[in-house]
Amino acid sequence: MRTAATIFSALAFAVFASLASPAAAGELVAHPQRIDDLKAVFGTVESLHKTSARARIGGTLEKLSVVEGQKVEAGQNLGTVVDTKIALQTAAAESRIQSAEAELALARTEYDRSKELFAKGAGTKSRLDAAQTRLQVAERTVSALKSERNVITERGGEGAVLAPNNGRVTKVLVTEGSVVMPGEAIADIAVENYVLRIRLPERHARFIKVGDTVLVGPRALSMADTPPRRGTVSKVYPQIEDGRVIADVTVDGLGDYFVGERVPVHISTGTREAFVVPREAVHRRFGLDYVTLKDKTEVVVQLGQITGDGVEVLAGLRDGDTVVW
Repeated sequence: MRTAATIFSALAFAVFASLASPAAAGELVAHPQRIDDLKAVFGTVESLHKTSARARIGGTLEKLSVVEGQKVEAGQNLGTVVDTKIALQTAAAESRIQSAEAELALARTEYDRSKELFAKGAGTKSRLDAAQTRLQVAERTVSALKSERNVITERGGEGAVLAPNNGRVTKVLVTEGSVVMPGEAIADIAVENYVLRIRLPERHARFIKVGDTVLVGPRALSMADTPPRRGTVSKVYPQIEDGRVIADVTVDGLGDYFVGERVPVHISTGTREAFVVPREAVHRRFGLDYVTLKDKTEVVVQLGQITGDGVEVLAGLRDGDTVVW
């Protein structure tokens, strides 16, 4: 009876275990397949274009309203350059305009008197013409002086240091109170439109081309479990420098990165045969990775690179094994 009870208990436990275990969600027969042989390199976040915010007039940098790392928009005021001579020139121009307007008033009065006398027959035509000429000269003198004043006023407005493009300030070159010259750079700006610039040994130059897909890893160790993002090779530079070929990779979401930050990138340098299983087929326990075969056997596997269809299995599987999950 004890033997029968033991057998009954074992059968009941097996039935309960089979009912409690979830049904397999998928099944895959493992066969070697061709996958890209990815090489791990570091890409550097760089701007395609760099520009500088420059002073348009000479003078003293009275105000600086930008710091390194700040995002700026085209036309944003980054600082103010003050030239004290402009205020003096404006005052002098105003004085000249007032003097010219007084002469204009006198010339207009003389013209009106000459016109009236000529109408009464007491004045000559030549005197009227001379008065009219002096009036026209005075009017043009006032107009020229006002234009000169507008030029001086416009120069004063050019004391504002404006950002030429949208982007991020990488370096501020001067401090408040500095004396600057016309055209001197106030801040360097990395224009928005960032790329990852990678450098590969020249032996891999024949494998890389525009349009290739690359995998971009996470930016921090704390995000090591984050799946890689896809990027596209947008440019391959024709010149090899220091034994390395240079290429630009376009990937979304680089706006929050630091310019010059290094990011892991995996790029194809050929193909090879390997086993590939879906990521959900792999479960981790006690620091080891396992896959479950169709006969419910758990096999320890060693994982390799992540592919578009799943993850590579370096060891633990044989050709023809059926993996379930």
